[in-house]
Amino acid sequence: MSSNATTTTTSLRTARFFPSGWSLRAGVFAAVLVVGAYLAGFFAFANHVAQLSAPSLLQPADGIVVLTGGQSRMDVGLDLLKAGKGKRLLISGVNPVARRDDLLLATGSDQSLFSCCVDIDRVALDTIGNAQESAKWVSANTYASIIVVTNNYHIPRTLLEMRRILPNAGLQPYPVVNAPLHDSAWLSDPDAVRVLFTEYTKYLAAVARHLLPMKEAPETLTSAAVAKG
Repeated sequence: MSSNATTTTTSLRTARFFPSGWSLRAGVFAAVLVVGAYLAGFFAFANHVAQLSAPSLLQPADGIVVLTGGQSRMDVGLDLLKAGKGKRLLISGVNPVARRDDLLLATGSDQSLFSCCVDIDRVALDTIGNAQESAKWVSANTYASIIVVTNNYHIPRTLLEMRRILPNAGLQPYPVVNAPLHDSAWLSDPDAVRVLFTEYTKYLAAVARHLLPMKEAPETLTSAAVAKG
């Protein structure tokens, strides 16, 4: 084989493994677009969350659902129950080893209120599980409307998951705000930035999952899922 042929063959083999200048530029441009879109979406998400606050006018609902995992959530839910904003309260995602008395002590709630009107879900392990167990609870009690209590940064994903399973239920979000995020205050707080980035990424995953058709309807409530007082 001549040297020219050898050189040509080598060049063709090299081209297979290394992209051309145009392909490389196109790949870099696409990567920049993806990163730019992600960051733009993140800032829009953060600014939206920063504007969320407890509603000044809250209509009474059939039930109240509190998602555990954040500071003050249970206290807010119990205050709403005491104020007559719902008939019953579901605390979703409680640690299986936690007893009712532990929750009663931790919240300082009234024993009679806790015993008569508070249900406990120990099955849910994440937001998807919260939505599933809440749907069972809503179905079992034939509720048409619920107030959803969770932290402000968690509201968008929670509503997305719940509306996916409870498309016909009236959902009123009640954001719990533990730290001010408005006026871009979160930009100077590394912990807030980390929480918002994490939640935004999870929210995008929930959006992707929301675009897929549901495989099955929520199961009916079982006694193992929720413990009533």
